[in-house]
Amino acid sequence: MRRKPKSASGSLLELVFIVAVALGLALGIQAFIVKPYRIPSGSMEPTLAVGERVLVNRIGNNFSDPKVGDILVFHPPKGADVNECGIPGQGPFYDGPQSRIPCSRSTSTASDQNFIKRVVGEPGDRIAIRDGHVVRNGRVQEDSFIKDCGQGADCNLGTITIPKDQYFMMGDNRGESDDSRYWGPIKRDWVIGGAFASYWPPKRIGPL
Repeated sequence: MRRKPKSASGSLLELVFIVAVALGLALGIQAFIVKPYRIPSGSMEPTLAVGERVLVNRIGNNFSDPKVGDILVFHPPKGADVNECGIPGQGPFYDGPQSRIPCSRSTSTASDQNFIKRVVGEPGDRIAIRDGHVVRNGRVQEDSFIKDCGQGADCNLGTITIPKDQYFMMGDNRGESDDSRYWGPIKRDWVIGGAFASYWPPKRIGPL
């Protein structure tokens, strides 16, 4: 028995349905599984260049906590909008050069911005900065991937303790990064996901 040919309106309806399903799947993948992210600044150089595009694992964020070394996309605290610490007067500009410390507590709510930085401190860690290198629980961390901090005053900061369920974030370009030194650790709930691969430009394709 020969099939009855589809009408033009039937074919159009089928095409619209296929496009709608494909669009829905793409949006669902971005919303819940993998999201692309464009690097907006040089704060993560040399690891990530301005304009580079990375993939962010959103679903993994629901099953495991961040670890030191992870590169995360996250909402910073609202204090990041104006480099404000959650403790008035505290942060790298705190009370003169002899007592400068990183910001130990962020403002209470998240910003709408998306940042990308590296985890350098987990809950309960004691963190200090020496010549741009992280001193974690008394030990200078291996960080051959960073860009030299230079002579900036914020390259040497005293010790703070990271609060429960919070993470201290820094850019790999230690002398040119707006990070937790200024506005404090981020809350676990503010993490969007972990960046796991670069997909553009072609010469930068690969895992992170």
